[in-house]
Order: sequence, then structure tokens, then C-alpha cells
Amino acid sequence: MEEKYCQCCGMPMEDTELYGTNKDNSKNNDYCKYCYDKGSFTYDCTMDEMIEFCIPHMIKSHPKMKEEEARKMMQSFLPTLKRWRKF
Repeated sequence: MEEKYCQCCGMPMEDTELYGTNKDNSKNNDYCKYCYDKGSFTYDCTMDEMIEFCIPHMIKSHPKMKEEEARKMMQSFLPTLKRWRKF
């Protein structure tokens, strides 16, 4: 089974309880509950702002990771996600 990630912040979403909601309150399979609620994004931000917001959370989840390492990882990963992808 392919690992599922929030298509905005990149957070792993193994548990459906982490899924955001659509306007009709159904689960949204693309975005987590922290990024998407009731059919709208919860943050009006740029990708760079999202990266800076997520860095402390990445470091907390991976204590041996340095801030610059987290930043570089997210700078390469976030542009591949649905919300930030350039078509």
C-alpha cells in the first residue's frame, strides 16, 4: 500500500481520522484536518510560509534532524504536492 501524504503540508496520513473535511462534511482524501476544513484551506499562505510553519513539527517528530535539513527536504517535497504543484 502506498503511503498517503497531505497534499498541502506533506504530513503522513495513515489514519483516516487525520483527513480534512469537504463542505458536506465528508472526508477529503487529499488534505489533512489541519490544512483543510469544511471545503477550505485553513491557512492562506505561500509554500515558503508553509515550509517555515512545518519545520518545528518535523524537528519535533525527528529530533536528530537539523532545521536546515528539514527545510531542504520540504523545499524538494512540497512542490510535488497537489496544492503547490505548478501545472
